[in-house]
Amino acid sequence: MNQADVSKLVSQLRIKVNPRLRKFRSPAGPEGRLNKLRKTVTALIKHERIELNYPRADEARMYAERLISDAIRYGDCHKTTMEMADYWLVEKQLVHKLFKVLAPRYQDYTISYTRMYRAPRPYPGEKYLKAILELRGNPYPPLIPNTNTNRNL
Repeated sequence: MNQADVSKLVSQLRIKVNPRLRKFRSPAGPEGRLNKLRKTVTALIKHERIELNYPRADEARMYAERLISDAIRYGDCHKTTMEMADYWLVEKQLVHKLFKVLAPRYQDYTISYTRMYRAPRPYPGEKYLKAILELRGNPYPPLIPNTNTNRNL
């Protein structure tokens, strides 16, 4: 088996994946945890930028990256990829957006498909870290302004 064959077997995620999953407290148990993550991934695909707690954003980012990566690699004719998209996307009309809009957008990307920022914490407000999770190339204005044009001022 040469290197080209191995790259098809191993997912080419461009972010660091934690070896252990986080333990989110949920009154519904592990099913409730997965349902929250499914809703988060669905909201990310739908709105392309969301604000939420940092641990959940980091966990949902891994699943969203894997979903987009498999959609690019295998396409919509692959049965396992379609089942995975059907499971992770609660709103079924977003499966079309995943394969027809996002997969062509990220086809030539060599960096990760998502971007995560730490949101500013209101002082003396909550102690929990907030994060902003977004898909790259979204239609919204950038969160961090580009300072290259006026760096000499």
